[in-house]
Amino acid sequence: MFTNITHRLKRLANLKTLICIFIFATALFVRIDFVNSVEHHIPHDSLNYDIMVRQLLEKGVYAYKSEEPNAQVSPGYPLFMAGSYLLADYKNHDPYPLIRYIQIGFSMVTLWLVYLTGRRLGGQWAGIIAAAILAIYPPFVWANGAILTETMAAMLFMLYVYLQLRVFEKETALSAILAGGVLGLLVLTRPEFLILILPAYAFYWLWRKRSAHVVKLAAVSCLGIAIVLSPWIVRNMVTMHQFILASTQVNPFAAGTYPNKNYDDKMVDREGKTQMEVAKERLKVGFTEHTWTFVKWYTIGKTRYIYGKMFFGAGHAPVYPVIPLGNWYHRTILLGGFISAVALLRRWRQPAVLLVILVVAISITRLAFVPEFRYNFTAMPLFIILASLLAATALDYLFGRRSNKEPLLVGEEL
Repeated sequence: MFTNITHRLKRLANLKTLICIFIFATALFVRIDFVNSVEHHIPHDSLNYDIMVRQLLEKGVYAYKSEEPNAQVSPGYPLFMAGSYLLADYKNHDPYPLIRYIQIGFSMVTLWLVYLTGRRLGGQWAGIIAAAILAIYPPFVWANGAILTETMAAMLFMLYVYLQLRVFEKETALSAILAGGVLGLLVLTRPEFLILILPAYAFYWLWRKRSAHVVKLAAVSCLGIAIVLSPWIVRNMVTMHQFILASTQVNPFAAGTYPNKNYDDKMVDREGKTQMEVAKERLKVGFTEHTWTFVKWYTIGKTRYIYGKMFFGAGHAPVYPVIPLGNWYHRTILLGGFISAVALLRRWRQPAVLLVILVVAISITRLAFVPEFRYNFTAMPLFIILASLLAATALDYLFGRRSNKEPLLVGEEL
């Protein structure tokens, strides 16, 4: 009998391995096929990055939309582009194909991290389901063709999430400084993610109730962030003569003050004012004189706009659908993730709730800026993992592997 059980376990393990190989092979094929089979559009952000990187390489000036040094954008993605330009011999060859292939690598690493995170929180089937969902989720195919920050940011974000879960497990200074260092790299790519360290450790403190130990780990993570950000901060102090932690770009925040993106509402006089001055005045006038419009816009309106549809990349032709009914696939992921999050919160003292906390933190942060479909991109792996936990739990119940008394979605204790 024991021998039969052993053989069954080995066969199941082999089946899971084969499924994983198939998922990753399919994901790699689809991404390479997409990059090679369509004509990629170049949006204005990509064109501005190109001008910026060429100026950096040829004149040594780091500046966005200017010939004078500035800190309009953080340096993570531009420096990645600069390295790729040099590798591609950009003066003689188009560097974009190389960047797209490297981004396919980023996307595959993200897929691996989603699998590992799902497996850590809900078992191997949860990891397999999460990987399968992400492998054919259209935006994570299309984004590889875009010369934008999305693929790099998603990879770094998932690496941070995985390492932060390791901090909860190991509770060591090394794990904390590594998580902080990766978060620092993420901030250099997308500055708005800096806020995540606060809800992550606030949740951990509420969970463990060990103030001194949690503060120590949080401080070590902050040290990791500081080490990574320090060259950029020093550069800004020397070149710009001011302390700039991440970037000085105001436009996304200012554009977010226009309900329903009506940029011609003439709510305030913009003559002779900076973008920030106009934005602050619009917020003051908007919330006092147009209260309901602004409250709705800064809550339901922006949330619906951000998550209502999937990100379509930078654009391409001909159409490359990946799967049929892509938007329904997107909405099903959101619904599954939401149901899973509610179920997890019933017993919130568990590591999987970190994903819920981070989704909420990301979503709230996004409300401060102009809403775009691309802003749901980095949050979608978390929704996918949450949905996979729900699916894995449903499979357990279906095949009778979970007792009737065990609550739904308890996750795997680390």
